[in-house]
This record gives sequence, structure tokens and C-alpha cells, in this order.
Amino acid sequence: MAQKKILFLTGDYAEDYETMVPFQMLLMVGHEVHAVCPDKKKGDKVFTAIHDFEGAQTYSEKPGHMFALNYNFDEVDPANYDGLYIAGGRAPEYLRLNDKILEIARHFATANKPLAAVCHGIQILTAAGVVKDKKLTAYYAVAPEVTAAGGTFVNVPADQAVTDGNLTTSPAWPGHPALIASFLQLLGTKIEP
Repeated sequence: MAQKKILFLTGDYAEDYETMVPFQMLLMVGHEVHAVCPDKKKGDKVFTAIHDFEGAQTYSEKPGHMFALNYNFDEVDPANYDGLYIAGGRAPEYLRLNDKILEIARHFATANKPLAAVCHGIQILTAAGVVKDKKLTAYYAVAPEVTAAGGTFVNVPADQAVTDGNLTTSPAWPGHPALIASFLQLLGTKIEP
């Protein structure tokens, strides 16, 4: 298997599982993964949050693990990467206000490179204007943003993923097996038994 270079976007209060698990899975299969956040450098950490459903009308939030970034955001050139993975949680809400983040998302969409986003990570894609005429999923509260940005929101169970061309998305962390499998397929990654 040829090693691919993956850009991994996360930030403060990204969802813990949606940061830790994909990052570790992509490393596990042999890819080089650069985890970055605007205004932070290699070795800096981001706070994460654990989101769960405990009977309220929306998810609860608890402190998660600290996640160490392994690359400098200022050194990112999206042309040097084979794929982009966007973590969910609360981070995308403010990350989408960063012009370089939006340019990065547009690069991967325009270049037709593999692009994965989970939960609220889709907010970066809607803000970047790259979901028009695409079928995708997200946390259901993000559905109005998908529709307003010209995408088609597909309501699937939390353990599933939706893939349309180079874009694969999932509503939440229970969808990691489906989302990562789809992303690896888009990357051309083959795992031998």
C-alpha cells in the first residue's frame, strides 16, 4: 500500500472520539497524518469534548482528552496532501470563520481529492460553498445549513456514512467504521487480511 498524506483539521472543543479515533485509525493503516488547528503549532494541544445522548433533547457535553497537534498550521499547503479529514464537535463552528480553512476545503473539493467530514465538521464545507449539488449527511441540526448551501441532506442512522463522488460524511462518531472505510476507499487504500 502506498502511504498517503492526510490533512486532519481539528480545534478546541472538537468532539473527542471524532478527533482521536480517525486520527489513530489513519495512522494505524500507515498514512502520514498532519493534525492542525489555526493559530497553533506542532506540540500545542486542543481541548476536546465528549458528546453523548443521555435523555435530553440534545447531546450533553463533558470534558474530553487533550489532543496534541503534530504539525504547524501555518506550514500547511493543501496541494501537498492526498486527502482531507474534518473532525466534528464545536470546533467547526469557529474554524469556518478562518479564510485559510475555507481555502483548504475549496482546494480539496475543486481538485476532487478525497474529503471526509463528520457531524458538525460539515459546517466548514457549507461555509466554503463546496456542497452544492452534493448528497451528504451531518448531525441533524446541521441539515438546514446543508440545504441552504445547495446540498442534499440525507438523513441516515448515526452509524452510517453517505458518499457522493470524492466526499464522504457521517452524522456522528458511531459512523466511524463506515466513514473511515469509505474514506480509505476514496484514497485507494487497500488493507490486506
